[in-house]
Amino acid sequence: MNIIVTGASRGIGYELVKLFSAGKHTVIALARNEQKLNQLQKECLLNNSNARVITLVMDLQEEGSLDKLKGAIAQTEGSIDVLINNAGALVNKPFMELTLSDFNKAYSVNVFSAARIIQAVLPHLNNTVRAHVVNISSIGGFQGSVKFGGLSAYSSSKAAIACLTECLAEEYKDSRISFNCLALGAVQTEMLEEAFPGYQAPVSAGQMAAYIADFALNAQHYLNGKIIPVSMSTP
Repeated sequence: MNIIVTGASRGIGYELVKLFSAGKHTVIALARNEQKLNQLQKECLLNNSNARVITLVMDLQEEGSLDKLKGAIAQTEGSIDVLINNAGALVNKPFMELTLSDFNKAYSVNVFSAARIIQAVLPHLNNTVRAHVVNISSIGGFQGSVKFGGLSAYSSSKAAIACLTECLAEEYKDSRISFNCLALGAVQTEMLEEAFPGYQAPVSAGQMAAYIADFALNAQHYLNGKIIPVSMSTP
């Protein structure tokens, strides 16, 4: 399969690329950090000398970024089977201190960039099998879950990407594309440490990546438009 993973320079995205590249998949790994992407590619090749990893240094908020992506997709003969929108930005600040810039940061990365990449990839999603778009949300954006002070911009943006998933599943229900969203709980990543310093999550980035990888490759045949909480603890 041909797979796109955003936010590939650290945490869950980094582990996802390693998992996919260990098999017979071609992975387009997107991130802003060139050094970490280069390191990721080297690790993948050490694990599997035949690994097919296309690294793409880009910021989806910049004009012209989608042209780079289309160039990378051309290297997979123009066909994509799975898109995982994993890139995320954390804003941890009391509500009364939040600025418009803070809200823009959270929504631009967590919602708008994901929407733009879906628009760019949709024409290339494989229509001979059932393609799968997996959006990564947070349990903090899941309706009815426990909420935490300081995360109003972040959590509300994650709620928005969940709703967008449902909207796209309805709009494209007659196509051979499934849209699903995973609302992740605490995973031991750099972002978790930023949000909850010192907290030890019950799940590692590698463990969660294994779950997401299996879901991305198989769940599209059974699920569409679903928002699924994946959480062992609160936070």
